[in-house]
This record gives sequence, structure tokens and C-alpha cells, in this order.
Amino acid sequence: MSAAAFGALPIFAKQAYADGAAPVAVLFGRFAVAAVVMLALLVVRGERFPGGRLLGALVALGGVGYVGQSLSFFTATALVPASLASLLLYTFPAIVAVLAAVVLGARLTPAGYAALGLALAGAVLTVGGAAGGRPLGVALGLVSAVLYAGYIVVGSQLTARAGAVPSATVIILAAAAVYGRLTLLTRPTFPDTGDGWVAVLGLGLLSTVVAIGAFFAGLERVGPTDASTLSTLEPLVTVGLAAALLAERIRPAQMAGGALILLAVVVLARSGRPVRGPGAEPAA
Repeated sequence: MSAAAFGALPIFAKQAYADGAAPVAVLFGRFAVAAVVMLALLVVRGERFPGGRLLGALVALGGVGYVGQSLSFFTATALVPASLASLLLYTFPAIVAVLAAVVLGARLTPAGYAALGLALAGAVLTVGGAAGGRPLGVALGLVSAVLYAGYIVVGSQLTARAGAVPSATVIILAAAAVYGRLTLLTRPTFPDTGDGWVAVLGLGLLSTVVAIGAFFAGLERVGPTDASTLSTLEPLVTVGLAAALLAERIRPAQMAGGALILLAVVVLARSGRPVRGPGAEPAA
């Protein structure tokens, strides 16, 4: 569910950009909408904000980690082809596997290694062999992957202690606050028509509230490595939506990549309960 919701993000973003909006404005609108919804959800569920150091850690994760990752990725897409930026971002499952092993002492099963390899190969084929662009864009694409990997590994530990909804709410609020400050400082352009604002609303509701909330809920149950491997479904969803809604052509290599990603998901699903690192909570 999270991968599908995140996969729609580039489609909404392209619509907002076509309507005259700047990246910072789109990101502020995205997180502002999501923050309102998440606060309401927190109240309805009767849950509370975490306190003390846990709250501070979640604020830092959203205000520094998630803002840094999203801003670096959105900037990279302006400097290199979007497919190359996506390819660079989807190196993050391998980075997560390394970080989880080093930091958390997590161990991959043979099925986990097989799924990770299949998913990475599938992501490469799905995004396509794009090249070119400015070196800064390539560097920012890799930075976004590293930041996202760190975000997932750290988030897996914090979410187990704070819960999925409180964690997502704090992170989204922190990101909205940072982008609100950037909006006041840079005065970016916002969408010109209702179509652009509908796209921003879609970014906030589907590609943020649903995407992040579902990701944290899944992260509690399968751990960071499997969660990041399953996230490689995102480019498959993006390519499918682009073909359906934007009339973009799907190449045979992309179809092969999608098949590999789906095979990776099947391998994970049939491999049984994942091996978890120390400190992780049991599935709810």
C-alpha cells in the first residue's frame, strides 16, 4: 500500500509543476495538508504525542532526515533525467541492508538476499538505462538514497517505541514546519489553477498520509530491510500510472523489471517470518 501511494507521487508532482508551482511550494503544500489530516487522525484514535528524547528524535527525523531526503531528490530531478534520479534513489534497499547489519545486527536469510537482488535488478530495468545530466544532480540523487536508508533504519527503532501514527504525525509536522519556513524565505510560486491544487491535495493525502502511515505500520511488522525491498514496487507503480494517465510508453525492459520486482515480493512473502535485528518489537 505504501509503495503504491508513493509511486503516484511523481504523477502528482508533474501536474503541479505543469501548473506553475515551484518544488518548495509543492513540498510545503504536501506536508501542510498531511499534517492537518494526521493531527485529526491522532485525536480520533485517542493517541498522544511521544515525549522526551523520543519526541526530539522523531522531530529530527522529520525536520532533518525527511526534509533532506525529499529536497535532495526533488532537486536532483531538476538536474538529471527523472529516470536516472529514480535509479539512484532505488539503490537505498542495498544501503538499508548494510546499515541494518552494521547498526542493528540484523541478518538476511538466503531468501532475503535473493529478494534484494531481484528487487534491485528489477528497479534498474523498470526505471530504464537513462544517463546524462549534471554531476550535482547525480550526487544529490545518491545523497537522497543514503538519507532515505538512514531514515528507514532509524525510523524502524523509533516507530517500535512510539507507534506508527504518532511517529508519522510528528515527522510530517516537523517537515511541514521546515518547508513552511523555507516558503517564507524563498517566496516560491504556487499552482495557478485548481488542477495544480488537486495535485497538491493528492500529494498530501495519498502520497504522504497513506504512504508514510502504511510504511511505518509495515515497518513495525517486517523490519527495515524487507520494508525497503518491498518499496521497490514504487517505480513499477509510477511507470504503470505514467502509461495509463500520461500516455507514456512501457518498454519491454520495464515490463521485465516489473516482473522481477513482483517475483521479489513473492519470494519475501513465501519466505516466512523475517529475521529481525535486536531491539525490534514483535509484530502487532
